[in-house]
Amino acid sequence: MITKPDKNKSRKKRHNRIRNKISGTAECPRLNVFRSNTNIYAQLIDDVAGVTLASASSKDKSVAKASKTEQASAVGKLIAERAAEKGIKAVVFDRGGYIYHGRVKALAEAARENGLEF
Repeated sequence: MITKPDKNKSRKKRHNRIRNKISGTAECPRLNVFRSNTNIYAQLIDDVAGVTLASASSKDKSVAKASKTEQASAVGKLIAERAAEKGIKAVVFDRGGYIYHGRVKALAEAARENGLEF
C-alpha cells in the first residue's frame, strides 16, 4: 500500500528551513503568515524578546466577508495599519512554508501597498 505524503508535515519542514535563515527584531519584526482552509492570520513577531507585536486575521470584525483572496488582502492592509500605529515600517516576510501564490501573495502585496517594506 502506498501512502500519500502529509502536506502539513512537508509544509512544517519547509517552514523550519525558512526559520533557520530569518529572524525578527523589535526594529524589523518577522511578518508571519498562517493559512487555514477557512481563515488567514498574520503576526508581527519579535523573535529576540519572543513576543507578538501586532496581529490580524480574517476573523476580525473589521474584515468583511468576501472571497478568501479578498479577505487575505484585507488582513494585509489591517496588519500594515497596526504596524504603522506601533511605528514599524520594515519587516521580514515569513510565508510559513506556503507557496508565494494566491492568498499569501495577496496578503503580502496588500501589506506592501499600505506602507510595510519587505
